[in-house]
Parts: sequence; structure tokens; C-alpha cells
Amino acid sequence: MSTPPPPSALDDPTRQPWHRAGALLTDMMTPTLRLGVTGLSRAGKTIFITALIRNLVSGGRLPFFLPEAEGRIERAYLEPQPDDQVPRFDYEGHLEDLARDPPDWPESTRRLSQVRITIEYRSASALRRALGISRLNLDVVDYPGEWLVDLPLLEMTYDQWCAEAVEQARAPRRQAHSKAWREFLASVDPSAPKDEKIAQRGAQLFAEYLKAARADDHVLHTTGPGRFLLPGDLEGSPLLTFCPLVLGDKPSYGRNSLAAMMARRFESYKTHVVKPFFRDHFSRLDRQIVLVDVLGPLNEGGDAVVDLQRALNAILRVFRIGSGNWLTALFTRRIDKLLFAATKADHINSSSHDRLEAILRVIIDRAMGRAEDTGADVGVQALAALRATRETDAKVGNEWLPCIVGVPMPGERIGDRVFDGKTEAAVFPGDLPANPRNALKPGAAPAGLHFVRFRPPRLMPPGIDGESPPLPHIRLDRALDFLLSDWLA
Repeated sequence: MSTPPPPSALDDPTRQPWHRAGALLTDMMTPTLRLGVTGLSRAGKTIFITALIRNLVSGGRLPFFLPEAEGRIERAYLEPQPDDQVPRFDYEGHLEDLARDPPDWPESTRRLSQVRITIEYRSASALRRALGISRLNLDVVDYPGEWLVDLPLLEMTYDQWCAEAVEQARAPRRQAHSKAWREFLASVDPSAPKDEKIAQRGAQLFAEYLKAARADDHVLHTTGPGRFLLPGDLEGSPLLTFCPLVLGDKPSYGRNSLAAMMARRFESYKTHVVKPFFRDHFSRLDRQIVLVDVLGPLNEGGDAVVDLQRALNAILRVFRIGSGNWLTALFTRRIDKLLFAATKADHINSSSHDRLEAILRVIIDRAMGRAEDTGADVGVQALAALRATRETDAKVGNEWLPCIVGVPMPGERIGDRVFDGKTEAAVFPGDLPANPRNALKPGAAPAGLHFVRFRPPRLMPPGIDGESPPLPHIRLDRALDFLLSDWLA
């Protein structure tokens, strides 16, 4: 008769309490890193998070992500949503969009969501090994880019907001969109008695102006409120029934005036909408990546780039930035690493990536300076979380030009050519300005620039080995290395 094998630690009832205690201690000592993926609408937040998850959990090609390159990451996997009050990021739904034939980009974010990725790794740190730390919970929060423009309101009074909003509405690029609302303003006396019907009409016209401007690609980088664009369950409530008024240089209005009612609702909006959003999410971040679509505004011209610069500087002023580490993060939250990323780098040839980074540096120069003064580590990169093109050289006349090849989205055009969304095309996007400051000069877009949107690559099903091909990217691994490597050391 063969001798039975000795009982394992799990089978031994005397060891089970110790095993459970060890597992509990490991859970308690697993640090959580909150990564903020921030960017104005259409900067690519949803696809960045989707590609980040996919490459971590499926073993993507990340040669410049040091823990992965050193073979120290054991595995990464999705955990159940840890916050009962926040919906889960729809990762699987976004993969379904990419797996369609033809593939589609996932829809832009329309609500707050969150996802937790647990990364198991072999630490190179003796202290962490001694403490039993071999896992990291990575919490990533997604939210509509339209909500981001609300943050500067925290530092503004109603009078200041009115002056800025009215000035923006009068700008040449917005005059057509704001015409009906500006005509309404001309007919309204801010010191007249408060009137709900007038407030409703003003809010409606103001929201229609914002939505019309937003529908024009890359036209709207302006002060909020962001919920006027995506109201959700606030639609029709007094929290969204207000608008800017023309108050003059030295505004004066009575307690029961129309302007006073608008001002109270403006402050209520900040109190009940903006502050909780900032408190519950932005003030709890450890690391931050700010995604910036530079190419879109470049397509519109210098005025649009200046709008982008103004919006980003206003937003970033309210972030809690400062140096720290994984241990101090247990007691206080500050953003100690901040990465600015120019997205859609696959829309231009790699020979222009350094120019794209240089333009982004000029756009966020002041914000970078403030962050560096706090001791935070700041980086700038050009990346594409999901690469939709490849590169080639094409001969035009007697000249060889660096082009990109992909399937342009339906309706995209260059000159008289309109793409059908099915046919691959080689596109010369043009040369970015050698002097990055020229990108901020007022006026039309530089001659010769043609940036079009491309279909994403199709997500292929698993092969006979059960593994799916990795998603192509540009510098996603370098971004992960900057943001995560020291927590996985």
C-alpha cells in the first residue's frame, strides 16, 4: 500500500488560521495607487484606459515598461469594482467595439466610472519583501471630459465667470454659435426682478450655444459649466437654470434681482456638483496623466491652440500636486508624478513626434513650471494608446514624403477627396512648425496640414494557443514606466 502524501498547509487545520491571517495581512498591506486619466473631451481617455488594461492583463508588448522588461510582473487581472457608488468602467464593451467588422472607436465617456487592476509582481526592494508587499491595486477613474472644464469655476465668482463667458462668446470663432444667446442678453436687464421664465430661456440658449460650438470639432475649450453639455439627471433642475449675464465693469444688483438669482444658482452648482466631484475624485489622486489632443486644434489654427492652452492652465491650477511616495500616500494624497501626453501620435509620421512634444511643452509651459516648483516629477510624451496607422514613404512628383497609411473614418476629407471608411489610404499629414511657438500665432491653420481620423485596428480573436495578438501602440509602455515603475520596484 502506498503511503499517502503529507497534508498541505491548506489541509492542515492547525495551519489554516495562519494561512488566513497571512492572506489578510497581505490584503491589508497591498497599496492602492489612484491614477487620474484626465483630458478634455475627445483627447482619448476611454481608449487609453482600455489599451492600458488590455496590455497589462493580456501581456502586451511593453519593452520600455521596466518591471515587465525585467520579467518581475507575475500577472495582472481585473478586480470587482471597489466603490459601490461608482459604476464599473465598461472594458468588455469597449473591446466589443474594437472587435466589430469594421471596428469602431468606443463611445466617448458620458458618466463617471472606475476600474481596479491588481498587479502581482516580484519586488526588487528588501523592505517591501520584508513587509510582504507583492501586489499593487491600480484604480483608474474615467469621467466625461466636459466635466473637467468645471474645475476652474472653483476659483471664480459669478461676476468673473460672466465677464469671461461673455468675452468668449463674442470671439469671432464663436459669434455664429452664440448669436441667439447674445441677442437674448441684449434684451435682459440683470437688475430686473428675478423671473424663472427668463432664467429658463437664458439657460436654454446658453446650453444650445455651447452644444453647437462643441459640435464643431475642437472649437470649444471654454469655461463651463460642463453639465450644460452632459446634464444627466440634473436636466431641468435649478442647478442648471442659470447663465452668464452682461454685468458691466462694476456690477451692482439687488438681492431679489435676476442677476442675484443667477449668482445664487451658480454658487449652488459649485457647491453641489463641482466640489463633490473634486473632493471625491481629484483630491484623492496619486498620479496623473493629462491627455491632450494637440493635432485637432492645430487643424483649426492658432486661436484654437490658444483656447486649449488657456483651458488647460485654468484646469491644472486646482490640482493637488507635490512630492511623495507609496508610504506617505497611506496618509495623504498628492500628485507626485504628472505626465502630459500628446495623443494621436499615429496621425503623423514618427519624424514629427519631437515637434509634437515641443508644441505641447509650449502649450503647458506655465502648468509644468508650477508642478515642478512643488517637487513633482513632470514628463511630456507623444503617444498613441492604440495605433491605427503604419508608416511609409510616398513619391509625390519628384519628392518622397513621409506618409501614414490607414483607413480614414467615413466622411473624412482632404481637399475634394472624401473617404468612405472602407478604403486604405496613404496620407501626408504635413510638417508641424519647426518653431513650436508658431503654433500659437493667431489665424488659420498652417498651410499643408491635413490631420484625418482613422479607424482603429480590429481586435482579433484568440489563436489556437488561446492568446490574442497584442494591441499596437506608440509609447504606451514608456507612459506606464513613468507612472508606475517606482511602485513596482
